[in-house]
Amino acid sequence: MKIGVSSYSFSKLVRNGAMKQIEIIGKAKEMGFDVLEFSTINVPEGDTLEAFAGKLREEAGRVGIPLVNYTIGADFLRGSGNDWKAEVERLKNEIKIAAILGVPGMRHDVTGGFPAGYKGAKGFDDALPTLIKGCKAVTEIAAEHGIKTMVENHGYFCQDSVRVEKLINGVNHSNFGALIDIGNFICVDEDPGVAVGRLAPYVFHVHAKDFHLKSGNAPFPGQGWNVSRGGNFWRGAVIGHGDVAILQCLRSLLRVGYDGVLSIEFEGMEDPLTGIGIGLENLRRFLAEIKG
Repeated sequence: MKIGVSSYSFSKLVRNGAMKQIEIIGKAKEMGFDVLEFSTINVPEGDTLEAFAGKLREEAGRVGIPLVNYTIGADFLRGSGNDWKAEVERLKNEIKIAAILGVPGMRHDVTGGFPAGYKGAKGFDDALPTLIKGCKAVTEIAAEHGIKTMVENHGYFCQDSVRVEKLINGVNHSNFGALIDIGNFICVDEDPGVAVGRLAPYVFHVHAKDFHLKSGNAPFPGQGWNVSRGGNFWRGAVIGHGDVAILQCLRSLLRVGYDGVLSIEFEGMEDPLTGIGIGLENLRRFLAEIKG
């Protein structure tokens, strides 16, 4: 497997001005990562998304680190005026950006749920036909550019492994699969080990992530903590410091022959460079232990 890192891991440094987004490329190479994934791109003033994507690709080539994935938002129920067809049209431009970056894969969200005030049935199965149509249309377009598309267990509404599996099988296209975030299942109170085992056969790309977890029956832990759908408490952790069953998840991926990218997505409270660096060291050690 290749070990990569998402640009999202450095977002705190970008927000506070300590690092420009384009500088993430050199830093990832310096830290020893094999590949780099770009989450939503922050376009510098006076530039365009297309032009800046080209600069990112040029810098990655200069530094010598491949770009492997482009991660963006999307919503086929609430985006583009609640019009899934219009949302597909919007995503056509994002596919062009992925092509400019030269990445083989693009992750897009599918929805955060029904729009406010929606009067019909609001279950996941009620949304599924629209989500299937949107994802299928996007992946058919992306396939023409040699780009695979994927859904991540993300956004609460389409985060449970059973729901993600239903969507992937509903789309039923060889170009569409799963970006498995091994930590995100905690946000919907699902056991990551069990969930990764279910979705492993559909995997295209993996986010390596860890979370601290506390019972919702305890007092709210305070700043930095978030609330799961079922009322439990979680916050980002350095890989190996939290409660996610990382080795169990890795074993499930290896059993199905996954040999792609493990992309670290760090969102803990620690200094980002410290958290990312320790996570990289631990992830390498975990892989070595599993492989013997």
